[in-house]
Amino acid sequence: MIRLSIPLRQALSRLSLPVLIALAIGTMLLGKADALLAERARMALADLLTPIWGALQQPVAAVRGAAQEAASLMNLRSENSRLREENERLRRWHATALALEAENALLSRQLAFVPDAAPAFQTARVVADGGGIYARAVLLAAGPNHSLRKGQIALDERGLAGRVTEVGSRSARVLLATDMNSRIPVTLEGSRARAIMVGTNGARPRLQHWPEGSMPRDGDRVVTSAEAAAFPAGLPVGVVRLSEGGAPEVELFARLDRLDMLRLFDYGLGGILPPEAVARPEPRPRR
Repeated sequence: MIRLSIPLRQALSRLSLPVLIALAIGTMLLGKADALLAERARMALADLLTPIWGALQQPVAAVRGAAQEAASLMNLRSENSRLREENERLRRWHATALALEAENALLSRQLAFVPDAAPAFQTARVVADGGGIYARAVLLAAGPNHSLRKGQIALDERGLAGRVTEVGSRSARVLLATDMNSRIPVTLEGSRARAIMVGTNGARPRLQHWPEGSMPRDGDRVVTSAEAAAFPAGLPVGVVRLSEGGAPEVELFARLDRLDMLRLFDYGLGGILPPEAVARPEPRPRR
Protein backbone atom coordinates (compact mmCIF):
# COMPACT_ATOMS: atom_id res chain seq x y z
CA MET A 1 0.00 0.00 0.00
CA ILE A 2 1.43 3.40 -1.05
CA ARG A 3 1.50 5.99 1.71
CA LEU A 4 1.49 9.67 0.81
CA SER A 5 2.97 12.39 2.89
CA ILE A 6 0.66 14.82 4.65
CA PRO A 7 1.66 17.85 2.47
CA LEU A 8 1.10 15.81 -0.71
CA ARG A 9 -2.33 14.65 0.48
CA GLN A 10 -3.27 18.24 1.34
CA ALA A 11 -2.15 19.42 -2.10
CA LEU A 12 -4.17 16.67 -3.81
CA SER A 13 -7.26 17.51 -1.76
CA ARG A 14 -6.95 21.18 -2.78
CA LEU A 15 -6.57 20.26 -6.47
CA SER A 16 -9.46 17.76 -6.64
CA LEU A 17 -12.25 20.36 -6.64
CA PRO A 18 -10.70 22.66 -9.31
CA VAL A 19 -9.94 19.64 -11.51
CA LEU A 20 -13.54 18.39 -11.25
CA ILE A 21 -14.88 21.88 -12.02
CA ALA A 22 -12.58 22.13 -15.05
CA LEU A 23 -13.73 18.71 -16.31
CA ALA A 24 -17.39 19.69 -15.89
CA ILE A 25 -16.88 22.97 -17.77
CA GLY A 26 -14.97 21.15 -20.50
CA THR A 27 -17.76 18.61 -20.88
CA MET A 28 -20.36 21.41 -21.13
CA LEU A 29 -18.31 23.25 -23.76
CA LEU A 30 -17.84 20.03 -25.75
CA GLY A 31 -21.61 19.38 -25.69
CA LYS A 32 -22.29 22.93 -26.90
CA ALA A 33 -19.64 22.73 -29.63
CA ASP A 34 -20.77 19.41 -31.08
CA ALA A 35 -24.39 18.59 -30.23
CA LEU A 36 -24.41 15.47 -32.45
CA LEU A 37 -21.33 14.06 -30.71
CA ALA A 38 -22.86 14.75 -27.29
CA GLU A 39 -26.11 13.04 -28.30
CA ARG A 40 -24.22 9.98 -29.58
CA ALA A 41 -22.22 9.82 -26.36
CA ARG A 42 -25.41 10.02 -24.25
CA MET A 43 -27.12 7.27 -26.21
CA ALA A 44 -23.97 5.08 -26.18
CA LEU A 45 -23.91 5.37 -22.38
CA ALA A 46 -27.66 4.67 -22.28
CA ASP A 47 -27.17 1.55 -24.47
CA LEU A 48 -24.46 0.38 -22.07
CA LEU A 49 -26.53 0.93 -18.92
CA THR A 50 -29.91 -0.21 -20.27
CA PRO A 51 -29.35 -3.96 -19.51
CA ILE A 52 -28.27 -3.07 -15.95
CA TRP A 53 -31.29 -0.84 -15.39
CA GLY A 54 -33.53 -3.51 -16.90
CA ALA A 55 -32.19 -6.12 -14.46
CA LEU A 56 -32.59 -3.78 -11.48
CA GLN A 57 -36.07 -2.70 -12.54
CA GLN A 58 -37.57 -6.19 -12.20
CA PRO A 59 -37.14 -6.61 -8.40
CA VAL A 60 -38.14 -2.97 -7.87
CA ALA A 61 -41.30 -3.56 -9.90
CA ALA A 62 -42.02 -6.72 -7.89
CA VAL A 63 -41.72 -4.86 -4.56
CA ARG A 64 -43.86 -1.99 -5.90
CA GLY A 65 -46.48 -4.46 -7.10
CA ALA A 66 -46.60 -6.19 -3.72
CA ALA A 67 -47.06 -2.84 -1.95
CA GLN A 68 -49.83 -1.82 -4.35
CA GLU A 69 -51.57 -5.16 -3.89
CA ALA A 70 -51.50 -4.79 -0.09
CA ALA A 71 -52.95 -1.29 -0.37
CA SER A 72 -55.70 -2.48 -2.73
CA LEU A 73 -56.71 -5.24 -0.30
CA MET A 74 -57.24 -2.59 2.38
CA ASN A 75 -59.84 -0.87 0.21
CA LEU A 76 -61.43 -4.00 -1.26
CA ARG A 77 -64.95 -3.47 0.16
CA SER A 78 -65.36 0.10 -1.09
CA GLU A 79 -63.81 -0.88 -4.41
CA ASN A 80 -66.32 -3.69 -4.91
CA SER A 81 -69.22 -1.33 -4.24
CA ARG A 82 -67.83 1.20 -6.69
CA LEU A 83 -67.28 -1.48 -9.35
CA ARG A 84 -70.89 -2.69 -9.08
CA GLU A 85 -72.16 0.83 -9.72
CA GLU A 86 -69.68 1.29 -12.57
CA ASN A 87 -70.72 -2.03 -14.17
CA GLU A 88 -74.33 -0.89 -14.16
CA ARG A 89 -73.39 2.34 -15.91
CA LEU A 90 -71.24 0.42 -18.41
CA ARG A 91 -74.15 -1.86 -19.29
CA ARG A 92 -76.24 1.18 -20.19
CA TRP A 93 -73.40 2.70 -22.22
CA HIS A 94 -72.79 -0.64 -23.93
CA ALA A 95 -76.34 -0.68 -25.26
CA THR A 96 -75.93 2.90 -26.47
CA ALA A 97 -72.60 2.09 -28.12
CA LEU A 98 -74.05 -0.88 -30.00
CA ALA A 99 -76.82 1.29 -31.40
CA LEU A 100 -74.35 3.98 -32.46
CA GLU A 101 -72.03 1.38 -33.99
CA ALA A 102 -74.84 0.00 -36.14
CA GLU A 103 -75.85 3.51 -37.20
CA ASN A 104 -72.24 4.44 -38.02
CA ALA A 105 -71.77 1.27 -40.10
CA LEU A 106 -74.93 2.06 -42.06
CA LEU A 107 -73.85 5.65 -42.75
CA SER A 108 -70.33 4.55 -43.71
CA ARG A 109 -71.70 2.10 -46.26
CA GLN A 110 -73.92 4.79 -47.73
CA LEU A 111 -71.02 7.24 -48.03
CA ALA A 112 -68.53 4.61 -49.29
CA PHE A 113 -66.22 5.68 -46.47
CA VAL A 114 -62.63 4.33 -46.60
CA PRO A 115 -60.96 4.40 -43.12
CA ASP A 116 -57.30 5.32 -42.67
CA ALA A 117 -54.83 2.47 -42.34
CA ALA A 118 -53.92 1.66 -38.75
CA PRO A 119 -50.39 2.86 -37.92
CA ALA A 120 -47.67 0.40 -37.01
CA PHE A 121 -46.52 0.41 -33.40
CA GLN A 122 -44.05 -1.28 -31.08
CA THR A 123 -44.22 -1.85 -27.35
CA ALA A 124 -41.19 -1.07 -25.19
CA ARG A 125 -40.49 -1.39 -21.48
CA VAL A 126 -39.53 1.60 -19.33
CA VAL A 127 -36.25 0.82 -17.56
CA ALA A 128 -35.32 4.21 -16.11
CA ASP A 129 -36.80 7.65 -15.60
CA GLY A 130 -33.53 9.53 -15.75
CA GLY A 131 -34.10 12.48 -18.04
CA GLY A 132 -30.56 13.07 -19.32
CA ILE A 133 -30.73 16.65 -20.62
CA TYR A 134 -34.48 16.70 -19.85
CA ALA A 135 -36.19 16.97 -16.48
CA ARG A 136 -39.14 14.75 -17.47
CA ALA A 137 -38.16 11.87 -19.75
CA VAL A 138 -37.96 8.08 -19.62
CA LEU A 139 -35.53 5.58 -21.12
CA LEU A 140 -36.93 2.57 -22.98
CA ALA A 141 -35.27 -0.78 -23.59
CA ALA A 142 -35.41 -1.84 -27.25
CA GLY A 143 -34.15 -4.95 -29.01
CA PRO A 144 -31.04 -4.86 -31.20
CA ASN A 145 -33.13 -4.99 -34.41
CA HIS A 146 -35.71 -2.37 -33.44
CA SER A 147 -37.14 0.12 -35.93
CA LEU A 148 -37.73 3.01 -33.54
CA ARG A 149 -37.24 6.52 -34.93
CA LYS A 150 -37.29 10.07 -33.67
CA GLY A 151 -40.72 11.64 -33.71
CA GLN A 152 -42.74 8.50 -32.96
CA ILE A 153 -45.68 9.06 -30.62
CA ALA A 154 -45.64 7.36 -27.18
CA LEU A 155 -48.93 6.36 -25.52
CA ASP A 156 -49.79 4.30 -22.48
CA GLU A 157 -53.11 2.48 -22.08
CA ARG A 158 -54.88 5.77 -21.18
CA GLY A 159 -53.54 8.44 -23.50
CA LEU A 160 -50.64 10.50 -24.83
CA ALA A 161 -47.40 10.26 -22.87
CA GLY A 162 -44.83 11.98 -25.08
CA ARG A 163 -42.63 11.67 -28.13
CA VAL A 164 -39.36 9.89 -28.99
CA THR A 165 -36.46 12.37 -29.09
CA GLU A 166 -33.33 10.18 -29.05
CA VAL A 167 -32.70 6.67 -30.37
CA GLY A 168 -29.75 4.35 -29.74
CA SER A 169 -28.92 0.83 -30.86
CA ARG A 170 -30.69 -0.77 -27.87
CA SER A 171 -32.58 2.08 -26.23
CA ALA A 172 -34.69 5.16 -26.90
CA ARG A 173 -35.56 8.23 -24.87
CA VAL A 174 -39.10 9.65 -24.71
CA LEU A 175 -39.67 13.30 -23.81
CA LEU A 176 -42.77 13.36 -21.62
CA ALA A 177 -45.61 15.84 -22.12
CA THR A 178 -44.91 17.42 -18.72
CA ASP A 179 -41.32 18.48 -19.53
CA MET A 180 -40.79 22.22 -19.92
CA ASN A 181 -39.35 21.61 -23.41
CA SER A 182 -42.58 19.94 -24.57
CA ARG A 183 -44.90 21.86 -26.91
CA ILE A 184 -47.96 19.95 -28.15
CA PRO A 185 -50.70 21.39 -30.39
CA VAL A 186 -54.09 20.43 -28.96
CA THR A 187 -57.82 20.93 -29.58
CA LEU A 188 -60.55 21.53 -26.99
CA GLU A 189 -63.30 19.12 -27.97
CA GLY A 190 -66.13 21.22 -26.56
CA SER A 191 -65.41 24.47 -28.45
CA ARG A 192 -63.09 23.03 -31.15
CA ALA A 193 -60.65 25.82 -30.21
CA ARG A 194 -56.97 25.11 -30.74
CA ALA A 195 -54.20 25.82 -28.27
CA ILE A 196 -50.66 24.84 -27.32
CA MET A 197 -50.02 22.60 -24.31
CA VAL A 198 -46.75 23.59 -22.65
CA GLY A 199 -44.92 21.45 -20.10
CA THR A 200 -44.03 22.96 -16.73
CA ASN A 201 -41.90 20.16 -15.18
CA GLY A 202 -44.87 19.67 -12.85
CA ALA A 203 -47.72 17.19 -12.90
CA ARG A 204 -49.95 19.35 -15.14
CA PRO A 205 -48.95 21.14 -18.36
CA ARG A 206 -50.54 24.50 -19.10
CA LEU A 207 -52.56 25.72 -22.07
CA GLN A 208 -51.46 28.78 -24.02
CA HIS A 209 -52.32 30.66 -27.23
CA TRP A 210 -56.01 29.79 -27.51
CA PRO A 211 -58.22 32.00 -29.73
CA GLU A 212 -59.69 35.15 -28.24
CA GLY A 213 -63.13 34.48 -26.80
CA SER A 214 -62.52 30.72 -26.46
CA MET A 215 -61.19 30.53 -22.91
CA PRO A 216 -60.71 26.87 -21.89
CA ARG A 217 -63.31 25.75 -19.37
CA ASP A 218 -62.86 23.39 -16.48
CA GLY A 219 -63.74 19.86 -17.57
CA ASP A 220 -63.14 20.38 -21.31
CA ARG A 221 -61.65 17.28 -22.93
CA VAL A 222 -58.30 17.85 -24.68
CA VAL A 223 -57.07 15.91 -27.74
CA THR A 224 -54.11 16.38 -30.08
CA SER A 225 -54.29 18.65 -33.11
CA ALA A 226 -52.71 18.00 -36.52
CA GLU A 227 -51.19 21.48 -36.64
CA ALA A 228 -47.54 21.60 -37.85
CA ALA A 229 -47.70 17.88 -38.77
CA ALA A 230 -46.16 16.96 -35.41
CA PHE A 231 -49.03 14.83 -34.03
CA PRO A 232 -52.09 13.16 -35.56
CA ALA A 233 -55.46 14.65 -34.70
CA GLY A 234 -57.70 13.16 -32.04
CA LEU A 235 -55.29 11.36 -29.68
CA PRO A 236 -56.63 11.57 -26.08
CA VAL A 237 -54.55 13.93 -23.91
CA GLY A 238 -56.47 14.92 -20.79
CA VAL A 239 -59.05 17.22 -19.17
CA VAL A 240 -58.80 20.96 -18.46
CA ARG A 241 -58.44 21.90 -14.79
CA LEU A 242 -58.19 25.49 -13.56
CA SER A 243 -55.39 26.24 -11.12
CA GLU A 244 -55.84 28.31 -7.97
CA GLY A 245 -54.88 31.39 -9.96
CA GLY A 246 -57.36 30.57 -12.73
CA ALA A 247 -54.77 29.37 -15.27
CA PRO A 248 -55.99 26.50 -17.46
CA GLU A 249 -53.96 23.33 -16.90
CA VAL A 250 -54.35 19.83 -18.31
CA GLU A 251 -54.84 16.80 -16.08
CA LEU A 252 -53.33 14.11 -18.30
CA PHE A 253 -55.03 10.78 -18.91
CA ALA A 254 -51.62 9.04 -19.01
CA ARG A 255 -50.19 7.96 -15.66
CA LEU A 256 -46.70 9.39 -16.15
CA ASP A 257 -45.72 8.57 -12.55
CA ARG A 258 -46.40 4.85 -13.08
CA LEU A 259 -45.09 4.11 -16.56
CA ASP A 260 -44.06 0.50 -17.10
CA MET A 261 -44.79 -0.07 -20.80
CA LEU A 262 -45.24 2.38 -23.67
CA ARG A 263 -46.58 1.86 -27.19
CA LEU A 264 -44.66 3.79 -29.84
CA PHE A 265 -46.76 4.63 -32.91
CA ASP A 266 -45.32 5.54 -36.29
CA TYR A 267 -47.68 7.94 -38.06
CA GLY A 268 -45.05 9.05 -40.56
CA LEU A 269 -45.30 12.69 -39.42
CA GLY A 270 -42.30 14.97 -39.59
CA GLY A 271 -43.23 18.10 -37.70
CA ILE A 272 -39.97 19.75 -36.61
CA LEU A 273 -37.89 16.75 -37.72
CA PRO A 274 -35.65 16.90 -40.81
CA PRO A 275 -37.09 15.13 -43.91
CA GLU A 276 -34.53 12.31 -43.80
CA ALA A 277 -35.72 11.32 -40.30
CA VAL A 278 -39.32 10.75 -41.45
CA ALA A 279 -40.51 7.39 -42.73
CA ARG A 280 -43.84 6.36 -44.16
CA PRO A 281 -46.10 4.55 -41.67
CA GLU A 282 -46.40 0.85 -42.31
CA PRO A 283 -50.10 -0.11 -42.26
CA ARG A 284 -51.01 -3.16 -40.27
CA PRO A 285 -52.61 -5.97 -42.31
CA ARG A 286 -56.38 -6.22 -41.97
CA ARG A 287 -57.96 -9.52 -41.08
